[in-house]
Amino acid sequence: MDEAQLLKGILEGCILAIIADGETYGYEILARLEKSGFESLLEGTLYPVLTRLEKKNFISCRKAKSPYGPIRKYYSITEDGIKSLGNFKVNYEKITTAADAVLRGEKDI
Repeated sequence: MDEAQLLKGILEGCILAIIADGETYGYEILARLEKSGFESLLEGTLYPVLTRLEKKNFISCRKAKSPYGPIRKYYSITEDGIKSLGNFKVNYEKITTAADAVLRGEKDI
């Protein structure tokens, strides 16, 4: 399976988790993802996810002047986003536990 397909399935949850830590902006989200091991992630992948999350009302966006120059979009998590992140974590745990058991060849599945 293509790595991009696996990434697509978990990226929204990871981005919500970063935004849940506190208001942030796109470049900072990208930097945190890269630091966590998502080295090949590009802005062209991040911003459509942010737009999707905003349309779902999982995050809100405000524009403000950056201390370093042009106007930035700052993202915050909403109540719906907190609920979605909680559901994502539960589902992610179930799926990864089951996949680990299968991939390790555990017989008591």
